[in-house]
Amino acid sequence: MKRTEIASLGEFGLIDHLTKNIELKNTSSEKGVGDDAAVLSYANKKTLVTTDLLLEGIHFDLMYVPLKHLGYKSAVVNFSDIYAMNGQPKQITVSLGISKRFSVEDLELFYEGLSLACQEYGVDLVGGDTSSSLTGMAISVTCIGEGEEGKIVYRNGAKETDLICISGDLGAAFMGLQLLEREKAVYSGETDFQPDFTGKEYLLERQLKPEARKDIVKFLSEEGIVPTSMIDVSDGLSSELKHICKQSKVGCHIYEERIPIDYQTAMMAEQFNMNVSTVALNGGEDYELLFTVPLYLHDKVSKIKGVHVIGHITKEGLGLVMETRDGTEIELKAQGWDSIGEEK
Repeated sequence: MKRTEIASLGEFGLIDHLTKNIELKNTSSEKGVGDDAAVLSYANKKTLVTTDLLLEGIHFDLMYVPLKHLGYKSAVVNFSDIYAMNGQPKQITVSLGISKRFSVEDLELFYEGLSLACQEYGVDLVGGDTSSSLTGMAISVTCIGEGEEGKIVYRNGAKETDLICISGDLGAAFMGLQLLEREKAVYSGETDFQPDFTGKEYLLERQLKPEARKDIVKFLSEEGIVPTSMIDVSDGLSSELKHICKQSKVGCHIYEERIPIDYQTAMMAEQFNMNVSTVALNGGEDYELLFTVPLYLHDKVSKIKGVHVIGHITKEGLGLVMETRDGTEIELKAQGWDSIGEEK
């Protein structure tokens, strides 16, 4: 395979090479890559901005994460944050820290995935930076989006008796990660190794190529529903519920039997001797939307494909509670992903 050293192009030559075919799609993108700054124009809209930092060895492992998938995921996790505000992502900037072990062809693969995500979600890549790194690959993505006045949704609007809703299913991305880590451990002791992922494709896809729930935001808009609060499930259901309840000054009551779990997730949890509900509550990286709506919208929200009502909001003093399948009430603890916190 051809390998072009990054030094042969230089920093600006590399940026030109990776971005030369980018075409701007959004009218709010007046000027993209190629000048000192991008120029964005939003008329009568609120601007939403989010940023994520992904570090090799902390957030991803290049032993089993293809660079094209990594580019796609790096963009999508930022789009998800904008959708969680009931907004629409429009532009991203991408900055990379790269060591000499990466070639131009490696970065082309990363940008292929990045460009595919932008194409799928209608987002423009308008800038970024590259720098050398001594500690592996570092990725910083900033996403700019737009929201309508009065329709932007925060974490602090949940009210007592509101319904708690979740899109999709939970725990699959975490079980995909466990599967990849297991195969990596086996591989390290064998020279001729072929991992068998047959029947587990969904778990791998949820981990390596997640999707942001653009469709759910679209359905909510079509039904005329503006959630009272919303957040994307990046760090685990328990953690996200805690964020909403803390900022809204409320409690919650959810039902274990209503938490949506895919068959492959349940089977894999059994193989790993893990409690599947614990996996769904604390796994993270599902990028589903967790939101609350007033009780009177029950019938309307229940008709949205892929949305599940899993509980309701209570008074603050009642805490965060899950009712188990046998009717026992237990306190929910946030044990999801925290890259810099102490172990909980």
